[in-house]
Amino acid sequence: MKLIPVIAIAMTLANSSGARADCIVADPSPTPLNVRTAPYGRIVSTLNNGQVVSILDSSIDNEGRPWVYVADDTGNPLGWVYREYVVCKGETQR
Repeated sequence: MKLIPVIAIAMTLANSSGARADCIVADPSPTPLNVRTAPYGRIVSTLNNGQVVSILDSSIDNEGRPWVYVADDTGNPLGWVYREYVVCKGETQR
């Protein structure tokens, strides 16, 4: 019975790395979401709406806009995308 709290603590520590799974691309525009080398950096790829991603890092640009560094569903890092176009489990679409 004492293992339950230990397991809960271990799960919390595992999720405290900042990585956030259970997110999907939700770009309101009719085009795919650009993936960049840095916020406002060179476009290296695109993501389609509904694609599953994990957030690995986040940043705020010079104008106060949020960006996130994402990985695909296998954990492969992809690049930076505008945070407002990524919705994670438990959030409402912006």
